[in-house]
Amino acid sequence: MKRQVLILSVFIFLGSFSHVVAQTGYPITQVPFTSVKVTPNTFWGDRIKAAREVTIPLAFSKCESEHRYKNFEMAAYTLQHPGHAGLETPEWDVSKFMGFSFDDTDVYKTIEGASYVLQTYPDDKLKAYIDSVLDVVGAAQEPDGYLYTARTINPKHPHQWAGPKRWVSEDFLSHELYNLGHMVDAACAHYQATGSDKFLNIAKRYADCVIREVGPNAGQACIVPGHQIAEMALARLSVLTGEKKYLDEAKFLLDYRGKTGRRDIYSQSDKPVIEQTEAWGHAVRAGYMYAGMADVAALTGDSSYIKAIDKITENIISRKYYITGGVGARHEGEAFGADYELPNLTAYNETCAAISMVYLFQRMFLLHGDAKYIDCMERTLYNGVISGMSIDGGRFFYPNPLSADGEYKFNADNTNTRQPWFGCACCPSNLCRFIPSFPGYMYAVKDSKVYVNLFAGNTATIQVGGKDVELEQVTNYPWDGDIAIRVLKNKAKAFSLAIRIPGWLKEPVPSDLYEFANEADDAQSCMVKVNGELAHGQMDKGYLVINRQWKKGDIVTIHFAMPVRTVKANDHVAADRGRLAVERGPLVYCAESFDQSFDLFSFVLSDKPQFQVEPFTLDTPHMTFNAITAVGQSVSRMPSGQLSMKDTRIKLIPYYAWNHRGAGKMDVWLLNDLSKIGR
Repeated sequence: MKRQVLILSVFIFLGSFSHVVAQTGYPITQVPFTSVKVTPNTFWGDRIKAAREVTIPLAFSKCESEHRYKNFEMAAYTLQHPGHAGLETPEWDVSKFMGFSFDDTDVYKTIEGASYVLQTYPDDKLKAYIDSVLDVVGAAQEPDGYLYTARTINPKHPHQWAGPKRWVSEDFLSHELYNLGHMVDAACAHYQATGSDKFLNIAKRYADCVIREVGPNAGQACIVPGHQIAEMALARLSVLTGEKKYLDEAKFLLDYRGKTGRRDIYSQSDKPVIEQTEAWGHAVRAGYMYAGMADVAALTGDSSYIKAIDKITENIISRKYYITGGVGARHEGEAFGADYELPNLTAYNETCAAISMVYLFQRMFLLHGDAKYIDCMERTLYNGVISGMSIDGGRFFYPNPLSADGEYKFNADNTNTRQPWFGCACCPSNLCRFIPSFPGYMYAVKDSKVYVNLFAGNTATIQVGGKDVELEQVTNYPWDGDIAIRVLKNKAKAFSLAIRIPGWLKEPVPSDLYEFANEADDAQSCMVKVNGELAHGQMDKGYLVINRQWKKGDIVTIHFAMPVRTVKANDHVAADRGRLAVERGPLVYCAESFDQSFDLFSFVLSDKPQFQVEPFTLDTPHMTFNAITAVGQSVSRMPSGQLSMKDTRIKLIPYYAWNHRGAGKMDVWLLNDLSKIGR
């Protein structure tokens, strides 16, 4: 694999990073979303604004119109009137009006997203609305804490996936523990954002019910989640409350996977989790489980979990990871494929799977302190995640392919354009909760070291040794690589600022799955200064670490060169042979037919294309971004059968912005080999 030389205009000293040893708790602590406020009218500020003004209100309205709230109301009525006459009528047959047994989670995920957004945009009306929804949710909870409307509405005629009694169908379809996971995540976020324990108490009661009824002991249901997420949620609840019983339950749910009634690759239950070494099966379930494994590895210090999750993550990054940061090659089973199975037109790349990778990569960084995981997280954030939501926050993708012919129906509802909602609404509601949580991924702390992981306009109050450090970040990233970090307040005095030097300066991903095919135009790829002077620091696991007595007003200025780079895939990736991708900074670019005067699929990119970066505006919805143009040839076949080539220029837009103008041709991987025309 070719590696470009990274030149740092700083004084570098070799540093070391000790290996993680058995311990309880992540070595590094994520700075919570409650401590970071993203600046309005910035790249991520606009996305959080769209979530607040469009996505969250839309999701709440869908909870109203799609029977989500009604499910809780009906469950509450049954609890108040057990055995009522309506139970024997078709109107109360749950399978006739509830689409999926996990429909309750749309309510939980929307509350979670609204809770995150309250931190950036305090809103008493929104807070009161959430409180009113929690009244409806809480009324549906059974006396022992069980909360699953798919059964409680009508125990005699529950949802067809629910099974005749609690937990008997959990290994397969009931999603009782999946519902618990999303409830707990939302309740933790709500508590952190508002200080109210109203939702937290509801979630704890359900979690306590699960602890009593689900486990390895006599009289308990020895089952594991059919759809994972409860594991990571219970670990979060354990950390928030300080109660070890929730972590113990999370570990049980992982320890017994591959040992209960269900054993197949689709659900990652073909073998015990600590024996798994590669990513297989349903990509969302897998990603959530892997994140839960990382939690258990860190919080229990179990070395077998650490070894397993290290191997699985390496398998993803080196063999099953799309250049856009997405995962899940196959429509069948919404699943990971085999090693190097990365088709483009038929790529699934579910939006929820990309979100699960952010969870995994963040945890791997907290476990190991290596910037390569944040490099992957950033790639997924800027490409595989935000591609799933339109720029105005109102239309969505379920899968995210890397090629489109304008005909192939890739969405879950047999469409090929962004949709305002889906019957299975997991992706829109997941984006609803994820986008506003972005502030919580920007910074981390270990002892007296502050990690700057992501670059976005914000102000942050960070605890260093129990004392406040306030930082302000000003940048136009990802459109340029200039960042200014100012110290607004420092009660901690001396501390280290660890600035991530993005991996994309020297390689696309930290493996040999992809490599740059062209040389960087700017050899001076990175420059860091403190108060105008070149910074003194040392490199440590991808971070430039600057240690000093910081004063109010100190400013760190960073320049990352952003030349346009072409990317070549490992030759084992059959779908990408003879093709090149184009990226600049953290953004992957694509070509859409709307911007070309020739057949997109008959364009051949030159070996050494001359790129130009220029502003570009789309009107509906309004968005302005940097586009890239490149030289190449459009190829056509003459009546004689000979090929005719014409020099032309292609226009590329950021991958996340595609399909805002409807269905048409799109390619991330552009032809570079004439022999591949028509293949």
